[in-house]
Amino acid sequence: MIAVIQRVRGARVEVAGRVTGAIEQGLLVLVCAEPEDTPAQADKLLDKLLKLRIFSDEAGKMNRSVQDLDGAGTPGGLLLVSQFTLAADTRGGNRPSFTGAAPAALGQALYDHLVAQARVRHPQVATGEFGADMQVHLVNDGPVTIPMTVR
Repeated sequence: MIAVIQRVRGARVEVAGRVTGAIEQGLLVLVCAEPEDTPAQADKLLDKLLKLRIFSDEAGKMNRSVQDLDGAGTPGGLLLVSQFTLAADTRGGNRPSFTGAAPAALGQALYDHLVAQARVRHPQVATGEFGADMQVHLVNDGPVTIPMTVR
């Protein structure tokens, strides 16, 4: 699975003018499943997301995860947004190929699995809408943006 993780002060997703998901401080994660991915990769990605130490501690060092945003056990938000374009292949010509993305049925199944598991393990989970034309609004904090591939 491919992910782009953004540390945010706040983010929301809109579909046709309707907010489908919003968080305050936390992680906005753009997610793309690839054809060979399985639920095990989604679980591994979630493990990394929940433990990734990219929030500052009192000394200003990136030492806290989204699970312990303030050092007192207060979790941040997790906004999961499907984005098949992360699998774009731009090596040939000027029009990207997206054959590296999982077929829609598999992509949705893996995204749904990731969201379901996130909701079991984290108290603040919001989402976009799979396959929809979404507008993503965010205030990137830092900015901190981290690409990640989980195999």
